[in-house]
Amino acid sequence: MKSKNSLFFLFSWLVIHSITAQHSLTLLTQEKQFVAGSVILLEFKADHTKDYQLYCTNSYGSTLITSEIKNNKIIFKIPGHISNKKGILTWKVINTDPPFSGKVQIISKERPTSLETYLGPPSIEAGNTDFTMLVVIPTDDLDNPLKQNTEVVIKHQFLAMEKKEIVFTNNLIAHQNIFSPLKIGRMILSSASLGLNSKEYDVNILPAIGINFNIFSKRNHEYADGNQITTFYTSIIKDKNSNVVSDGTFVDFFITNKKGNILKTSGTTINGIAYAKMIHPEWEENWIIKGYIIGISESNSLEINYKQVIEKFDIIFSSNNRTLTIGPLISFMNQMIPDGLQVKLSIYKEGELLNDVIENSKDGFVVFNLNSNIYENGNYVLKVTTAGITKTFRTIKLW
Repeated sequence: MKSKNSLFFLFSWLVIHSITAQHSLTLLTQEKQFVAGSVILLEFKADHTKDYQLYCTNSYGSTLITSEIKNNKIIFKIPGHISNKKGILTWKVINTDPPFSGKVQIISKERPTSLETYLGPPSIEAGNTDFTMLVVIPTDDLDNPLKQNTEVVIKHQFLAMEKKEIVFTNNLIAHQNIFSPLKIGRMILSSASLGLNSKEYDVNILPAIGINFNIFSKRNHEYADGNQITTFYTSIIKDKNSNVVSDGTFVDFFITNKKGNILKTSGTTINGIAYAKMIHPEWEENWIIKGYIIGISESNSLEINYKQVIEKFDIIFSSNNRTLTIGPLISFMNQMIPDGLQVKLSIYKEGELLNDVIENSKDGFVVFNLNSNIYENGNYVLKVTTAGITKTFRTIKLW
C-alpha cells in the first residue's frame, strides 16, 4: 500500500513539474510585419531543446503548431492558410509559465491583381436626385484588400461628357455615389488602381415621373350608335426635365356621363403617348373625360357630346300579341343601325315588374316572343326601351 502511494505522489510531481516548469524562451525573430504570402518563421532560443506548441489565431481562425528544433533553436513555421491572409496574427507559446505571447502584422502586397467591383442599382432616375454607388476593392493575388488610402480612379462617360474622380480606400474599400444627370441615356463606368483597370459597367438613366399632360379624342362621327369607337390619347408625356416618360407608363381615363356615373378605360404609353378606346353610347350623351397617372399627374378635362341617332322606332304586335317586332331601327343616314344595339322589354302585371328581357338588334330588327307557359292570358303593361327612347303600352292583352 505504501509503495502505491509513493508512485502516485511521484507521478503527480512529474505532471505538475512538466506543466508549470519555467522555461526561459527568448524570441529571436525581430520582424513585426510580413507581406502576405511570404514564409513566416518565429524563432526562439530556449534553455531546453524540447518540443513546444504555438497557438496562433487571426480573423480567419485558429490553429496549433508544433515546433521544430534546428541548430538549437525552437522554430515555428506559420502555415500558409494563415500567412496568406492580411491582418493581425496573435501567437502564444503554451505550457510555459509565465505564458509567452506576441503578435505580428501581415500586410497585403503592393499592387493589385484584381479590382472587385460592385455597382447598384443598375437603373436610376434622371434629375440629379437619384444616384448609384460604385464600390471598388483592389485586391492582391491572395485576395487581400490593399492598404488604407490606396488610390482608385473612377471614370464615367455619358453622352458627350467624360470625367474622372479620385477616391481612396477606407476600411478596405473605395466607393463613390454617382448622381444621375438631367437627361436619359446610358452611363458607362470603370475604375483603375495602380495601373490595373476594371471592366466596363453601365447604368441606365431612366425618365423621372411624368408631369401634367393634355388629352385629346378622335372618332369617326359624333352619333350615339353604340357601335363606333372613340379613341382617347395623350400629348407626349414628359418628366420635369423634358424627358419622355418610359414606355409602359399606365394612364387611366375616367369618363363622367350626364347621370354622374363614371366609366373607365386605360392605356400604356409608347413613345410618351397613351391610347385608350371606348365604344360610343347608345343614346344622346355628354362625357367629361380626365386622364390620370395615378398618384403622379393628371390631364386637362375634355368634354365631348354624342347626338341621338334614333329618333323613333315602330313596334308591331302579332300572334295574339305575344310576338313583338321592333324596327326597323334607322341610323343617322337612314341606314339600318349596326347589329348589336340593345333593346329592353320590361313586362309588368298589376303594377309589379315580372321580367326584363334584353335582346340585341340584327339587320335593324329585334323580335320578342312571350311564352304562354310563362305569361298567362291577361292584361299586361309593356315598356320597350332602346337608344334612350322608351315606349309604354299600358294595356296589352295576351291570349
